[in-house]
Amino acid sequence: MKRMFLSAVCLVGAVALGSALAWAQPKQQKTPPKSQESPIFGETIDVRVVNVEAVVTDKDGNRVTGLKPTDFRLKVDGKEVPVTYFSEIAGGQAAAPPAAAAPAAGAPAVAPAVPGVEPGGAVGTSYLVFVDDYFPVEVRRNEVLKALKNDLARLGPEDRMAIVAYDGGHLTMVSNWSQSQAELARAFDQAMARPARGLDRITEFQVFQHDQGFASGTAGDNAPLDLNTRIENSGLNMGARAYGSTLFRQIEGVVNAAARTLRTFAAPPGRKVMLLLDGGWPYSIQSFIAGDAPVSASREFKDGEPLFRNLTSTANLLGYTVYPVDVPGLQTSANDASLAGSVGAGAGSLREQEIKGTLEFVAKETGGKPLRYGNRLVALTEAAADTRSYYWLGFSPTWERNDTRHKVDVSVNKPGLKVRSRESFLDLSKKTEVSMMVESALLFGNLPGNAALPMRIGTPVKAKGGGTEIPITLGLPADVVTLVQVGNKYAAHAELRFAASDDKGSGSEIPVVPLDISSDHPAKPGGFIKYETKLTLKGKANRLVATVYDPVSGKLATAETSLALP
Repeated sequence: MKRMFLSAVCLVGAVALGSALAWAQPKQQKTPPKSQESPIFGETIDVRVVNVEAVVTDKDGNRVTGLKPTDFRLKVDGKEVPVTYFSEIAGGQAAAPPAAAAPAAGAPAVAPAVPGVEPGGAVGTSYLVFVDDYFPVEVRRNEVLKALKNDLARLGPEDRMAIVAYDGGHLTMVSNWSQSQAELARAFDQAMARPARGLDRITEFQVFQHDQGFASGTAGDNAPLDLNTRIENSGLNMGARAYGSTLFRQIEGVVNAAARTLRTFAAPPGRKVMLLLDGGWPYSIQSFIAGDAPVSASREFKDGEPLFRNLTSTANLLGYTVYPVDVPGLQTSANDASLAGSVGAGAGSLREQEIKGTLEFVAKETGGKPLRYGNRLVALTEAAADTRSYYWLGFSPTWERNDTRHKVDVSVNKPGLKVRSRESFLDLSKKTEVSMMVESALLFGNLPGNAALPMRIGTPVKAKGGGTEIPITLGLPADVVTLVQVGNKYAAHAELRFAASDDKGSGSEIPVVPLDISSDHPAKPGGFIKYETKLTLKGKANRLVATVYDPVSGKLATAETSLALP
């Protein structure tokens, strides 16, 4: 991926207040059907109770029912904590809370149900489908999408589904939350009509393999070619290192997009499940590109757990169970880049093991199951069956807001029983929480529920130091930016961010630009604050997103527009 660079210079702040602006409003999205619910978007993530979904099975793999809170042992960072809330879900119905055995003096005899769960009532599941359009080829992706469409009848009356797709550049909400099978079927048709970019990934891999084969050749004097020079303390040559760096950025982009999708759809009702359509992301990039060639123990890339931790931590923070779906399936050189042009008899199987490793890691960390081979075409059926019966354990930790990940361990005080559950939760800081909100806004652009941010683009010109200079005028909504009276003046402090991207997935963001606003007059309700700035863009882009965040109100305003650069 090529990199873009953005810089911004403030020219004028708060020069006018008014009830309207004399330029076009930002591009509006189509209004979702009435049966759809607005996503939780641009709101603070308020997690007070950590809910852990636990599946208990016997030695034969059969579900175990009828357990009580005292049958469970819950540890956080190795220290036992009490189960504050408890619900058993059986067949999609919440059982009545069981009486606690031998309650302590003054303690209630019945463990309260998990917040939001009514004993005896139906408990629905919210399925968030994330579609990777960047790594798989179209035919394999559409096999999985068609299977999901055909299994929509598996949804219960309390269930809902939303569909989001990522093309390597930005996210698209194919469907907001909907309980209509007809609407969701049309949304899957739209998802199947989207272009998939897996052939580009295959070409990149084949070029890499060709270069590796060429580099391993010898010149006339039988001396190794310079292209095969090894990097010091690494098992990779220069060509492999360059390809690995590109692959790392690509996987990091799609994984972060999946995490941002979770944060955008943070709080739907009921059990929360993500069906993660994985286009074939290797767990260890170094092992993946080496194939059956030996590699050193040192890691050239921070891959593996650090690469996927953002996704699993976000899922655990928000209470999502992730079911990763192996979109490429049983791979051949014709359907995925992972085996195209493989060198050596074992290279393909080793690379397939790396892709399997990603599926298993994400599932294990979040309490889900990897859906591979034949299960990839019954993903909704498998996830629905797995989430109909389970135990919901809730506890209230001491929140320190320090971005620390805490290990969670759930066990049962009865021999021969096994427990599957999420393995950690994240103590999110306020700063990181705001960054999550803004990142989602930058990646998605305009979505229902966000305040409109009028934006006018001036005539782009060549910048003196290189790149393109773009004049921009914004209308900061007075209902978002809070003006506070200071003496005879009215002042506000907000944060401005921009993001630019192109159709090939290249993109860039600039650091936060502080907006210190001053005016002689208070803002009128529904009015705007005129603000001018200039962006310098180095690289090509055809899409620009702007966000304004107000720390006082906690609100976001977003704008999205197309760019036509010289």
